[in-house]
Amino acid sequence: MNSIGDTFVFTSFGESHSAAIGGVLDGVPAGLHINFDMIRAALYRRAGRKSLNVGVSARALREADEIEWLSGVLDGVTLGTPIAFLIRNRDARPEDYEALKHSYRPAHADSTYEAKYGIRDWRGGGRASARETAARVVAGSIAAQMLAERGITIKAHLVQVGGETNAERFNEVIRRYQTEGDSIGGIIRCEVTGLPAGLGEPIFDKMQAHLAYAIMSINACKGFDYGSGFAGVSAPGAVANRQSGGLLGGITDGTTLSFRCVFKPTPTTPKALKQMQNEASPLPLPKGSGEDISGKLTVGRHDACVAVRAVPVVEAMTALVIANFISLA
Repeated sequence: MNSIGDTFVFTSFGESHSAAIGGVLDGVPAGLHINFDMIRAALYRRAGRKSLNVGVSARALREADEIEWLSGVLDGVTLGTPIAFLIRNRDARPEDYEALKHSYRPAHADSTYEAKYGIRDWRGGGRASARETAARVVAGSIAAQMLAERGITIKAHLVQVGGETNAERFNEVIRRYQTEGDSIGGIIRCEVTGLPAGLGEPIFDKMQAHLAYAIMSINACKGFDYGSGFAGVSAPGAVANRQSGGLLGGITDGTTLSFRCVFKPTPTTPKALKQMQNEASPLPLPKGSGEDISGKLTVGRHDACVAVRAVPVVEAMTALVIANFISLA
């Protein structure tokens, strides 16, 4: 599926090295004054141009991420009709991935996409690339602005890189792994304030279930917890009971909603690809199996810590989920 939502629906399209990516957002009410600067700021953060930018891929820094508004907006005001937008891929370089025509990268969706469809876009992973998340950030920023009018705010931040929880040392940790030709994962915490009590449905439409569904759809996300989460297993009930994360029975209780998500290390690194070349592996090697493809696929194209740039994507997906519940209420 390429869409999320029931009455507030976002659909994304495009591949990493195709002409463009983009989306259609349906369900935005008429009369919303869009703050385009806020959208650009969110894209700026997703590109790694603000705060932490160590180990950020060169492509992310080169892409202008200029938005072409195709429909649904007039003079900066929403019309109540579907909002369609386009972001052209200015730095698409499919030739960088020629070696992948005959090889699958470790821990990527290359083999599974081909198993499912009988064909795959080897140009940087196609739809499986995190390039697609730029469209999510645009749509999520619009949703966040709609929610802000109701006093609802969403803020996510990086709280852990590897085993390090001191934010002042995150750059140092990322730089060390990048220098070693490797990568490292991270944890993001997201908090939503201003939510009314009563959002969410019993059993199969619980708020946390929808949030987990949305957050786990983000590239490289490997886990989701809320409230006391996994840490709560070692806490006595009297303590864990006070850490509900703003949800009871899958329904918001009017307090701050809080959850965490974990992102794995980037799988495409010089160290990982050399291992693929030099060790016995069930994965087929490219033509000329002695060829070292690690340099061809990693120079400037991948992040040393994807969690850094995932922060605004987490905010975007959270906004889309909550906006959908608001529209259903």
